[in-house]
Amino acid sequence: MTEDDIRGIYGTTIDALYGYVSRRCDGDRALAEDVTQETWLRAVRSWRRIGVPEKPLAWLITVARNLMLNERRRMPALSLDAVDADRVIDISSDATHSASADNAALVRWALERLPARQRTLLEAFHFERRSTA
Repeated sequence: MTEDDIRGIYGTTIDALYGYVSRRCDGDRALAEDVTQETWLRAVRSWRRIGVPEKPLAWLITVARNLMLNERRRMPALSLDAVDADRVIDISSDATHSASADNAALVRWALERLPARQRTLLEAFHFERRSTA
């Protein structure tokens, strides 16, 4: 694989790859850039050894997705226990809530309204960082 080959693939895939990554980084531009850069670093190293895969963009997206999952697993688990249990959020009323409303309280309110199995699944995946399997 030549440097021109790498540049060509980079040019045709970088926008789609960065778009994919940035949409999944919740506005964290630095993380999106880091994941994109690490993905390409791994691609160049691998492709020089074993060649370019048949679908380079699919390969890149798979690597990026795995890097983001690894990053998420390193994050501490979130806790809703710290939320003030006495706080009541009535989103069914016409009252306007302040922009500083506690997001965790809103999540707790929504989770309490789900069937137990669905609530347990969401909590395990999002708060305990467990796999979907």
